[in-house]
Amino acid sequence: MKHKCFISFKTEDILYKETIQNDLDVDMIDKSLNEPINSENEEYIMRKIREDYLKDSTVTICLIGKHSAENNLYENQHYIKRELQASLYNDPNGILGIVLPEMTDKIYKGTYTCETCGQEHNYVAIDDNTVIKEFSTNYYIPDHEGCAWGIDDRYCILVKWEDFINSPNLYIDAAFDKRSAPVRKKITVFPK
Repeated sequence: MKHKCFISFKTEDILYKETIQNDLDVDMIDKSLNEPINSENEEYIMRKIREDYLKDSTVTICLIGKHSAENNLYENQHYIKRELQASLYNDPNGILGIVLPEMTDKIYKGTYTCETCGQEHNYVAIDDNTVIKEFSTNYYIPDHEGCAWGIDDRYCILVKWEDFINSPNLYIDAAFDKRSAPVRKKITVFPK
């Protein structure tokens, strides 16, 4: 089944976006913005993105590169933040975060032994230093039980670039399926 996908990205990561669009065997209807909107008015630009691109999309693909963090003092994150907010609002899109190669070691930190349960857990650094708050809050949903987050405790799907390019449709389908999962009720559109 083809899903209508919108790709949210920083300009520095456009080559990855173009690889998804042109080089991978992805079964999707591309709803991405490919030409800049000719305006300096941020409100107008976001309205056009919501109306013309996000309105009927079902999956938002977020490219997570070194310019995508909430705490990046040198980057304007307004557009990617508002694209994700619009994606999560009302009838939310599934959210798929693709960790680009330069961020893999900054996000995937190995395993640790949990002091609560004694089990090994993966340490995945999804926080303000690696992604925008709209992603991290819906990846590590605050209201969950247990010592670690399982797949059912997360709305966002996360995948390394190298895994995504091998099975893109698997991960797009997983993000789409979150739209009907119980965790959908715990989405935060405007995190603080």
